[in-house]
Amino acid sequence: MADAGSPSATEVAGLLLAAGAGRRFGGPKALAVLDGEPFVVRALRVLTDAGCAPVRVVLGASAAEVRALLPDPETAVVAEDWESGMGASLRAGLRALTGTDAEAAVVHLVDLPGVGADVVRRVAAGADESTVARAAYEGVPGHPVVLGRRWWPEIVAGASGDKGARDWLKGREDLRLVECGDLGSGHDVDRREDLPG
Repeated sequence: MADAGSPSATEVAGLLLAAGAGRRFGGPKALAVLDGEPFVVRALRVLTDAGCAPVRVVLGASAAEVRALLPDPETAVVAEDWESGMGASLRAGLRALTGTDAEAAVVHLVDLPGVGADVVRRVAAGADESTVARAAYEGVPGHPVVLGRRWWPEIVAGASGDKGARDWLKGREDLRLVECGDLGSGHDVDRREDLPG
């Protein structure tokens, strides 16, 4: 998100959660291919095209196989306890970003092929260390989610199971819903039949 011509611009990191085993899908969704491109590469490109930097990709199931697909394997972070759910991935990813200068993180999921860089840019616009923003599609909250750095410690402390930051986000008066239904669907791919034709 930082503009090269503006050194004071906020640095917004990208955090791609790609650790799941994809049990209902029949294998890790990070390895699924759409239009000749693996989901993990596609989702990573969305974050980088939107200007997110640095970007971290949280791996778990088939970590070595997924890491081999990444243009820069150094972006990978392995959530050792990934099997316990999305909370483990979110904790691992935010911890990996604490050593960076990022003031906010765009949390994106690997199984959202209908979310493009334009969605990420819209949700992350004006982000700073206090931002709490979330994409909405026809009024329904979805992903990506933007989390300001000041909130990372309490999100890490509370993230558990498959909920990620869902409970933390629930009922927050400072949550900004950003309508993106005109830019994408926001639908996740849960089963192979959910893949876009």
